[in-house]
Formats: sequence, C-alpha cells, structure tokens
Amino acid sequence: MGLALLFPKADVVAPSLWEQVAGIQHVDWNREEINFFWWAKDELPARGLTCVGKHVARSAACISPRLLPTLVAANGEEAEEGDPVVEAIRALGPLSGPQLREATGLEKKVVDRSIATLHHRLVLTNDHLDPEGSTWGTLVHELLARKWKLPKKLPAREDARRELTRLVLQLAGELTPADLAGVFGWRRKESAALLDDVAEGRDADGYTIYAPRR
Repeated sequence: MGLALLFPKADVVAPSLWEQVAGIQHVDWNREEINFFWWAKDELPARGLTCVGKHVARSAACISPRLLPTLVAANGEEAEEGDPVVEAIRALGPLSGPQLREATGLEKKVVDRSIATLHHRLVLTNDHLDPEGSTWGTLVHELLARKWKLPKKLPAREDARRELTRLVLQLAGELTPADLAGVFGWRRKESAALLDDVAEGRDADGYTIYAPRR
C-alpha cells in the first residue's frame, strides 16, 4: 500500500492504519485492537520499519520506506535558514517538545507550530516515544533525512507527484481533483492536470471524476 493515515479523516480519500487493524472505519476507543494500534504507531518508526509523522493531509500518517523518496521529492521543502528547532535537533540529536522548549527557549505554542510545519515540509519526522514526561509518553522528533536514508538524487517533482497520483487513484478507485488536493495539499488546478495525465475522467453534474485508465 505504501501510504496510510493513522486514523480515518473526514473528506480525505486515503486508507488508514486503524481501518487495516480494526477492520472498521469509525474509531472505537473500546476495541481491543486499540492496544496494538498505540504500540504499532510508535514502535514502527522506532524500529526503522515505517516512517510516521504529520506528512500527509496535515495528519499523522505511515509512509513505507520505499515510497518515502517519492513523497519527499513531491512535497519536501527546506526549513528556513537558522530555524532554531531544526538547529537544536541537528546539534543535540532527536528531541521531544519539552526538550526543544528547553533547548531553544521558545514558548510551547511556538515549538508546537514549528514542529507541525516541519513535519508537513518533511524536514522532521517521528523518531520514538519517550516513556518519561507524561502519562502516555512524549513523542521525540528527528530530522527525516537523518533517520531515513534517502537517495542522493530524488525523482523530479512532477514525476513524483504523478506517481503519487497513480497510487492514491489505485487505492481509492476514483478521485476528483479536490480529493487529490486534500491528501497532499496541492492546488486543485494542479491536481486536475495530474489526473488528466494518468487517468480517465467523466463528467458528473459539473465536475469531473477520474478513474484508472483501462
């Protein structure tokens, strides 16, 4: 599959780890499977098996190591020069939110906002869960390029976005440009152009639905 959200998210056309584990779309916190879920979402990245972070649809998602170079090529952005959160992690190693606040002197809301942005840009990713710091443990963040070995030469951005479009189309069966834009944060016009390249469209009362080419 290559890509899945941790939890289902309304209006986002992407599979979720929860659906794979529990076999249902709605999240039931009383299900027995939730115990495995909480273990897996932290242990998979800790063991270097799956990249986990807020990398897709501004939500926590699982990305296979095989697909990660394509996602970075498609959506990766450089951090601002001298970003204090990035510089702290680069110098000190993987750090949690509280550790970043101590290292940078920044307020919690500033650090939290920076972490979210850097995950979205594929600069940071989840490293492991530190059992200290809170009842449920504290998430530790690492530089994505340091935790995961990426090829020196990544695919061209357009080629990478075309490959991701094919993947999501295959998983969903059919898509609108708005659906595709919602997964990766692309503009609808660009999403429509990508779907025109790789899929067949049909009119549906004023908008176009795309399906894989036969």
